[in-house]
Amino acid sequence: MELIEKIKKTAPDATVSENGEPVVSVSAQELHQVAEALYADSEHPMDYLRDIVGMDWGETGLGALYLLESTQTGHRIILKTVTADREQAFLPTVSDLWKTALIKEREVFDFFGIRFLNHPDMRRIFLREDWKGYPLRKDYDMNSNPLNMENEVNADITDEYFLKPDGTIADKKNIVFDQKDFVVNIGPQHPSTHGVLRMRTSLDGENICKVDPILGYIHRGIEKLNESLTYPQTLALTDRLDYLSAHQNRHALCMCIEKAAGIEISERAQYIRTIMDELQRIDSHLLFYSCLVMDMGGLTPFFYGFREREMILDIFEETTGGRLIQNYNMIGGVQADIHPTFCTKVKEFIAHLRSVIKDYHDIFTGNVIARTRLQGVGILSREDAISLGCTGGTGRASGWANDVRKHHPYALYDKVDFKEITYTEGDSFARYMVRMDEIMESCHIIEQLIDNIPAGEYKVKTKPILKLPEGVFTSSVETSRGEFDVVLESHGDKTPYRLHYRSTGLPLVHAMDTVCRGQKIADLIAIGGTLDFVIPDIDR
Repeated sequence: MELIEKIKKTAPDATVSENGEPVVSVSAQELHQVAEALYADSEHPMDYLRDIVGMDWGETGLGALYLLESTQTGHRIILKTVTADREQAFLPTVSDLWKTALIKEREVFDFFGIRFLNHPDMRRIFLREDWKGYPLRKDYDMNSNPLNMENEVNADITDEYFLKPDGTIADKKNIVFDQKDFVVNIGPQHPSTHGVLRMRTSLDGENICKVDPILGYIHRGIEKLNESLTYPQTLALTDRLDYLSAHQNRHALCMCIEKAAGIEISERAQYIRTIMDELQRIDSHLLFYSCLVMDMGGLTPFFYGFREREMILDIFEETTGGRLIQNYNMIGGVQADIHPTFCTKVKEFIAHLRSVIKDYHDIFTGNVIARTRLQGVGILSREDAISLGCTGGTGRASGWANDVRKHHPYALYDKVDFKEITYTEGDSFARYMVRMDEIMESCHIIEQLIDNIPAGEYKVKTKPILKLPEGVFTSSVETSRGEFDVVLESHGDKTPYRLHYRSTGLPLVHAMDTVCRGQKIADLIAIGGTLDFVIPDIDR
């Protein structure tokens, strides 16, 4: 409430909606002024822009929700702004305050057609540059883009819109790559881009000058699909985002729906969800280790990681029926009780992992080639990590303590003892070490829970068709790659009016330009491996 009062001093006409999360509405003209005041606030400086969520409110207009957080105090606030002009929709950029807005605003433009004044690069980011219309608008014509098999030529010139003194809007052209720039494509068909990601990379000799990510090669329109699905049906799509955070993604969506519907789940289900989340984290970090080492030319450690990961997948399969796609968390709990041998096998796995983790470090961590290629390479400062929104192990390697499990506890994370792993170097080696240390912390969390799972039901009964109350609801979890947020706007129907997921990987790919500049082209693959992005999570 204190923050809301401060906003009203800057924007006297600001209003607050109390349906669900408190949302502060400010006019488009006052948005930047309010954002600047919150960013510079002395008590709760909102230095972390969690996300920008594009919205189509029909006759009210187009707009966005801005999710802000103070890294110092943990306070959070949501701003809402709208423009009534659907044909010429403009909002002020906030990219001068938060660097992550450079890519988040392009995403909003791509899907809603909202242009941001003073944003230096108003190109599409996911869809083809010749795409017609904006797919997440409510009035979008699904037949407006027949299958186009022609090669797309990327423009090297982009638009920047600005407000003239007379109140009219003009634009100027900015150069992405000059004619004399030497540009090479890394991907999309390249095993070390970890999916169909393409990075247009300009070089000066062997030195990287700029990295321009081209996204959307496997875009599936998951957020658009959600608008025609009932709430139980939306769950199936979360496993297809970051498939190495399948349990955690679905956990976040279930929590959001349960909070909105007032459903309280059993303690047994909370224990099971927390243990599954941590097994998933170990699974992901083992794959991170395997792929990073193979990207850098080491084959034996690749088999080490897959050997232990296979044990986790066997444990998952017995209980959930899935190895990669889990389909396990449900609204009200979990789909099925744990397998009779689950606890025994989990304890055996942790004992085994503790006995072999030294081999991982012996063969790679202390290797002179690995240290030379990772230490001091691809440095990301703490300030840039926050401004770019690089959460998870990437941010913690730069000294930013951002673990959602610690700062905004959910499930049983306020009842277990664990360390938040942080390093201060911010280089590729620190990013590697954070994840290796987190493997052992996850083992420690599971050990505190596995023998104490209480009896009781694993799922409470819920209606097959849920209607959530009107309002904006959010939830956030710490996935294998960082903060994953669910933003749900309900208009009281059985389907969501808007269901948005914060991609953990989008800020990481955006950070490639910052961390790779001045490095060698040979370093790009190792740096990308330590940032640990997963493409389906980005191409939602």
